[in-house]
Amino acid sequence: MTTATHQHRASPAAPPAPGAAHVAPAEIATGVVIGRASEYFDFFVYGIASVLVFPAVYFPFADRLDALLYAFAVFALAFIGRPFGTTLFMRIQRRWGRGIKLTASLFLLGTATVGIAFLPGYASLGPASIILLAVFRTLQGVAFGGSWDGLPSLLALNAPPQRRGWYAMLGQLGAPTGFIVAGSLFLFLNLSLEPHEFLAWGWRYPFYVAFAINVVALFARLRLVVTHEYTQLLDEDELEPISTAEIVRKQGFNLLLGAFAALASFALFHLVTVFPLSWVALNGSQPVTDVLAVQIAGAFIGILGTIASGVIADRIGRRTTLALMAILIGIFSLFAPWLMGGGPVAQDLFILLGFGLLGLSYGQAAGAVTSNFERRFRYTGAALTTDMAWLFGAGFAPLVALGLSAEFGLVAVSGYLLSGAACTLLALRINRALGTHV
Repeated sequence: MTTATHQHRASPAAPPAPGAAHVAPAEIATGVVIGRASEYFDFFVYGIASVLVFPAVYFPFADRLDALLYAFAVFALAFIGRPFGTTLFMRIQRRWGRGIKLTASLFLLGTATVGIAFLPGYASLGPASIILLAVFRTLQGVAFGGSWDGLPSLLALNAPPQRRGWYAMLGQLGAPTGFIVAGSLFLFLNLSLEPHEFLAWGWRYPFYVAFAINVVALFARLRLVVTHEYTQLLDEDELEPISTAEIVRKQGFNLLLGAFAALASFALFHLVTVFPLSWVALNGSQPVTDVLAVQIAGAFIGILGTIASGVIADRIGRRTTLALMAILIGIFSLFAPWLMGGGPVAQDLFILLGFGLLGLSYGQAAGAVTSNFERRFRYTGAALTTDMAWLFGAGFAPLVALGLSAEFGLVAVSGYLLSGAACTLLALRINRALGTHV
């Protein structure tokens, strides 16, 4: 596709070039939101269960702290599996097409999720239950990597230039939306069932729901990505399933730069969602149901922050927005020991402020993923950069933060967040020096 053609289609005032496909950015955004919301629901169902369920069901032989750490170690396996899933399913797409790839990945995700729902506990299977839990969690990660549909990259290329920050944040709304649904389910079950009923069978229900949501999301996304218009648009934008070896060889620096540019957001992600639950559950400073209720309220604040990030980014630029939010996250981290180490009110304030900052920063994280690559590499590059950002910034966050905090105090949370903010600022500084865009 020529540059002139792209310029015609990117401009909202200009008609599309003859023969060029035209799909409204709002329609692309719909597919992005559907896909991300379903994935994040799965994501948070497992994350919440790692605190409320898995220590007792699969690690009853360990004390409370060690059981949580074991559960978080299994939790991290999905983030290790993601880049392998991206590599595998890119090969599947090159051979059999985008529709087969998306169907296979979401089928694998649903299978792994239902497998967890039916998996007996340690009391029935012994160590085999832990092995199977680790296998299913790894398969979830592989499936998450394979579920990349390219719609965020397509949206970034086709959004009006003056509204790119706004369209970049739309897909990120899936994170707080997924948490609201997952958190509400677990809160309802905790309040409705006796503790022994919840641990015996009640916790499995959200995993069944996750499978059903995946099926609905699959058909909704397939309806978009396999149509002639979308296929033509993806081809015109040269969004190709490049092999991992080639993209690492030719764009490896941009992969790392893109991952670290959003690291502050990803570092904060689990430290306001999964970590507070684990810290309260470990120390008993307030009922976990109260924490869940506050987190659900925080997720609504996160939605408002995500929407605001689109407005702010369109006014001051995505790079400036990411840098400003990294600075604010760094400042916020200095108060983490006092807030999380305080009483219920201080802990709730940490959660609510954290969700607000998460929305403002994570709302533009997608911009850092897609903009550094040449057009031909954006499809695969965006997927792998996202995988690495999750792995480096978020995958081990609950494990590291809880383990170090239990050993050295909550100053470890400050250190973790500060390191993420520093990486983001450094990556953005390098990005600016090279004259590239975020």
